[in-house]
Amino acid sequence: MDEYTADTFVNRDEPVPVLAFPGTGSPPPDPEGKRSRLRESLSNSKLKEKLQDGASSRSETGFSLQDRLLTKLLQQVIPTENIEEVLELPPDKRSSKYIGRPGFSLPLMTNNFRRFNSRIGIVFVFQTRLIRVLTWRDPTHTLSLLAVCTFICLDPYLLATLPIAVALLFVMVPAYLIRHPAPPPTVSHTSYSLNGPPLAPARTIKPAAEMSKDFFRNMRDLQNSMDDFSNVHDGVLKIITPPTNFSNEALSSTIFLFLFVSTCTLFIASHLLPWRLMSLFFCWVSITLGHPSVQQFVLNNRESHLRPHERTAQSWLDAWIARDIVLDEPPETREVEVYELQRRTGGRKGEWESWIFSPNPYDPLSPQRIAGERPKGTRFFEDVCAPKGWEWGDKKWVLDLGSREWVEERMVQGVEVEVEGERWVTDLVVDDDASSTPKKGKKTSPERGEGEGQGPSGMWRRRRWIRMVRRKGVSSTNGKDG
Repeated sequence: MDEYTADTFVNRDEPVPVLAFPGTGSPPPDPEGKRSRLRESLSNSKLKEKLQDGASSRSETGFSLQDRLLTKLLQQVIPTENIEEVLELPPDKRSSKYIGRPGFSLPLMTNNFRRFNSRIGIVFVFQTRLIRVLTWRDPTHTLSLLAVCTFICLDPYLLATLPIAVALLFVMVPAYLIRHPAPPPTVSHTSYSLNGPPLAPARTIKPAAEMSKDFFRNMRDLQNSMDDFSNVHDGVLKIITPPTNFSNEALSSTIFLFLFVSTCTLFIASHLLPWRLMSLFFCWVSITLGHPSVQQFVLNNRESHLRPHERTAQSWLDAWIARDIVLDEPPETREVEVYELQRRTGGRKGEWESWIFSPNPYDPLSPQRIAGERPKGTRFFEDVCAPKGWEWGDKKWVLDLGSREWVEERMVQGVEVEVEGERWVTDLVVDDDASSTPKKGKKTSPERGEGEGQGPSGMWRRRRWIRMVRRKGVSSTNGKDG
């Protein structure tokens, strides 16, 4: 294994540090989740789309025979029909049919990773040097950065010259010095001629050779950078998500109000703010906080000086939220109904038997009654449940005493309405000998429909029960992402 690859940008200093946040890190192994994700990724439609370009001439170039045979085998295993067309699913715009990019291929992925890892060293070199500058490893370099930032903050027009200056100092000058190297320390300047042709060939940037130490240094730094990104991602979400996802509506409403007022204020008065001085102050404070002595000083005095102010600000914010943020909108409430149906047994003089609790009154002209279907519902009152997404707003059902009102509202015909007592609404008995005068305490519906007499008239009676429900709140556990 070679020590290093010549003419290659590789971070040969200490590894890229790994950031860590409290409560973050690599997630615990989840075998069930891995199996489900693997089954989903290995579905026929997914694998066929991903591997359809695996054996193309473009992807096979430079691959081993084993890789090409594996790709061919997977293509033969996957069915040829398109599952989206069979199931009439909407097309996936990420499919390779709609974009001019190759699909997923294991050999192509391996080759691209090798090429990427051989060339990513310049990013890690820049990252390492930036960390050294911001952490005051070389104070002269950090002070130079502060000077540059000061000039740019005080005169933002100088920002246009920054890319040109970077190209001159970090590209052109090093390239010239390679072709025209300085004289060795052992040679006097008088005997070393500065004239004449270049003394060294021009430098050519080459990727790191595979299986070299530089190649594995890049893999090391890439590994640490992926860990850094995951930790930063989880840390940012842990800080930003709780106050902004309205799990605590009072706090999120306060943040929304502050952001809205700040937006309106800056939209009107942003030109009055001293942006140059503010940028200069922010730049100096940010770079100064990177000094180890300043960091240690801040950490040592945080409990004694910063904590009391943090608690004071938190108590003030909580008091302001409790006093000015009012979220008193009651949940939506509605009235639900259920009909208690009873059926006569033993003929006209038989007794009424409790039959079922149904969401429909099952009147003589109802579609179920005309079709000869049995009423649908539950046998016991306790089994009646609130609608999906709602919960009971009171403790028990209440008998609707306005029986005549709901009969007229639903235009129920062929029934007699009991306006006193238990408020039963009974089917009329079609019989010539039946008395046309209703009993005391009962009132016959003023009109009978054309369909009276059809079906088992006089065999059913019902009364209406009502109860209030309110919309159920969504718990915080249901709002979490899996």
